[in-house]
Amino acid sequence: MSDLELEEGSVLNLDFTKLRKVASCNADVLLAIAQDVQTGEVLIVGYANQLALDTARECGMATFWSTSRNELWIKGKTSGDYLEIKEIRVNCEQNSILYRVIPAGKGACHTKNELGVARTGCYYRTINKEGTLDFIGQ
Repeated sequence: MSDLELEEGSVLNLDFTKLRKVASCNADVLLAIAQDVQTGEVLIVGYANQLALDTARECGMATFWSTSRNELWIKGKTSGDYLEIKEIRVNCEQNSILYRVIPAGKGACHTKNELGVARTGCYYRTINKEGTLDFIGQ
């Protein structure tokens, strides 16, 4: 399946092997969720290591560790769609962090809608009763 079909299609093709891939990337990471502080919408779920967390705290922008590219990823550095951090929360077991952010660009997702504008977040489809995907109004 191509990236375009995966990201823009209506066929459900969940990657249940993702955590195995993350575990085999040999990086110490935890889940990092970016949430719009004003709307509560979950924008992105990624991973952070100590460098990503330190960078996020220093620059005030949501920062992740790309487990596929094995590199630091400051959201918006290339697209301009930064996520300004207002608060960083940690869960009870201290194995995930929540970036509460204000989007500083047109969207948060690397995909774009039919008008060519970045989507507000990465969760722009729902699974319907037939097991296929429907786009929601973004």
